[in-house]
Amino acid sequence: MSKILHVAVGVIKNTNGDILISLRAKDLHQGGLWEFPGGKIEAGETPQQALDRELYEELGITVLASTPLIRLQHRYPDRQVELHVFWVEQFTGLAHSQTGQACVWVPPRRLSDYAFPAANRAIVLAAQLPRYYAILDDAEVPVLCARLQQLLARGLKLIQLRLKNRSDAELEHFLDVARPLAQRYDARLLINSGVSQARQWAVDGLHLCSADLLALRQRPLPPPGVAAADYWLAASCHNADELAHAAAIGLDFVVLSPVLATLSHPDALPIGWQQFTEWVAMANLPVYGLGGLAVADVEQALAAGAQGIAAIRAFGQD
Repeated sequence: MSKILHVAVGVIKNTNGDILISLRAKDLHQGGLWEFPGGKIEAGETPQQALDRELYEELGITVLASTPLIRLQHRYPDRQVELHVFWVEQFTGLAHSQTGQACVWVPPRRLSDYAFPAANRAIVLAAQLPRYYAILDDAEVPVLCARLQQLLARGLKLIQLRLKNRSDAELEHFLDVARPLAQRYDARLLINSGVSQARQWAVDGLHLCSADLLALRQRPLPPPGVAAADYWLAASCHNADELAHAAAIGLDFVVLSPVLATLSHPDALPIGWQQFTEWVAMANLPVYGLGGLAVADVEQALAAGAQGIAAIRAFGQD
């Protein structure tokens, strides 16, 4: 087995919310593709130290603060890499290439328009995903509309519609309100696979329950007329095997639960933060923690390597 190349990577965000990417020279490995700035971790360096050094050498910026975003392993035909990826939102200096590479600032939603190395796919998703994933649970349509409005007004940008007991007519009525409302707030709606005819509804993606996840052998296609890049696929996972399957079939992100004990599932054995951290490190895709978590737990989730937290009640649905 070839030696793993460890690389520190920075997802650098400016005050406008844009992300900096650079073009790899054609004579380099994966040349001619776009990448997030960073470089090899040298002997004796921590990933954080390597990130600070590489961004100063490549871009002339000094990192003031950074947050772990995701950790990934990828095997190319000629090498295996492990990427230690950080959010960089506080830095000094004017970012510019000091090595002659082309650099551009890109809105997160446009990152999918650029060709990246295969190992960067999960980073592109992680850079687009928010820290919070709200779950809108079943209720009568007027209540659903009011709760969705509350979530959007509170800044939630990613919302799962877990509406398993609504008729097709009720779903159509609700979505006629929900789709334009979400677009107005620049938010994305995913529909749970337990919803009646879930794949027919024109929303922004599909969230698979764990049973539906395990029944798949490849990534499902988006609905007709919907571009694959615009249709996110997520899943609920409860153990390492389900996480591995989600990554193997190319899902975009997952929810791992229950992290802590919950009132809704009192008999479910909590994963706990230590096991959660270990599983997330092996997941190879963005992971949200779910189960017994409040908004205040997001920092612990980030420290454990998670994308953020998912919840039903924590986001104040009345």
